[in-house]
Amino acid sequence: MLQQAAVAVGQAAFLARPLRRPPRPYSLGWAVEEGGGVAVGRGCGSHTRLRLSRCSASLSVGAGGYGGEHAPLFPGQQTWDPYKILGVDHDASEEEIRSARNFLLKQYAGHEETEEAIEGAYEKIIMKSYSHRKKSKINLKSKIKKQVEESPSWFRALLGFFEVPSAEIISRRLALFAFIAGWSIVTSAETGPTFQLALSLVSCIYFLNEKMKNLSRASTTGLGVFVGGWIVGSLLVPVIPAFAIPPTWSIELLSSLVTYVFLFLGCTFLK
Repeated sequence: MLQQAAVAVGQAAFLARPLRRPPRPYSLGWAVEEGGGVAVGRGCGSHTRLRLSRCSASLSVGAGGYGGEHAPLFPGQQTWDPYKILGVDHDASEEEIRSARNFLLKQYAGHEETEEAIEGAYEKIIMKSYSHRKKSKINLKSKIKKQVEESPSWFRALLGFFEVPSAEIISRRLALFAFIAGWSIVTSAETGPTFQLALSLVSCIYFLNEKMKNLSRASTTGLGVFVGGWIVGSLLVPVIPAFAIPPTWSIELLSSLVTYVFLFLGCTFLK
């Protein structure tokens, strides 16, 4: 009897004990990072289920170089205008655009999505500038061609004797005749430019023969350019003010320099 009474008292004590509610599980707030990662922390969400939300209080860089530090927000990602992304005006120079790009890349180093937005904006602006320059050159050529077509017949016939070679050919021949001119200036006090004039004439005939494939025609053309240059030089020298001419330069040297210019133009641009 005593044993049954003890069991009954124990059951009554157990039933009289207040019930405890199970602990509420912590809710997880998911912060979508602008660098592509997801930061998980307490306090971003208040629901029992998992949800993706933009949590400004715990915005961190998932794949960047900031570590546990907070990354600065990049306001440029809220617009599609590449100039606004870099923070430059539409009439900014390439140097200003490049400086803005380098500054932003340094400021947001390690923030992958932001770096891609900055690089993309920079490439769009540079490609747009390149296309604009290319279009301007095409328009200039078209305008020149149109003006030539509308010019008188005698002017078009005159242009038929000239051609524009490549920049490499122009630079090489310019360097040659500039060297001959400098040689003449250096040796003008000792000897006259006779040898240099002969060398420039032979060079002009050689270059003309490469285009004309006719030595006699090339020789006649080169000699005519030589004589024309010498005559123009002789007439031009007396008109030049005396203070603009070094005292050691003779009239013969000045006429030779003008002749070098005519020979360069003749062997380079004549057909």
